[in-house]
Amino acid sequence: MSTLRMNRGMRIGNQIVIGLLKAGVHLGPNVVLTVLGRKSGLPRSVPVAIVEVNGQRYLQSPYGQVEWVRNLRAAGKGLIQRGRHTEVLQAIELSPAEAAPVLKEVVSHIPGMLRRFYAVAPDAPLEAFEQDAANHPMFRLVPEQSTRVV
Repeated sequence: MSTLRMNRGMRIGNQIVIGLLKAGVHLGPNVVLTVLGRKSGLPRSVPVAIVEVNGQRYLQSPYGQVEWVRNLRAAGKGLIQRGRHTEVLQAIELSPAEAAPVLKEVVSHIPGMLRRFYAVAPDAPLEAFEQDAANHPMFRLVPEQSTRVV
């Protein structure tokens, strides 16, 4: 399973992007995701891209089983933010079979620089996407009734 290792430059870059997003700068589908750490219980923020497919919103990790995935899986919900707009969302993890059609749509529209993290071509059959989906956790996002992350 592929997992991205964060280096110092990437951490600094993430902090810059988080600052821009919190200031309201529109950077495509990117938002700040804040989730409580599964061990520390402290809020952890990371820039992520939310994709919309057939009227549903999804959050998917091109980088594999990274920390925000583990935290979101444990918490079951998170806060997304861009500028002053914040929203608490329940995160429902999809099985590879459920994620495959969404992943196919995502891969067909992502920039080439991100495509290298996927083991499938945009025109591959759905079965290939189901196999690759095991390496790219995906969550369907549903509005939460509560406005609190904790």
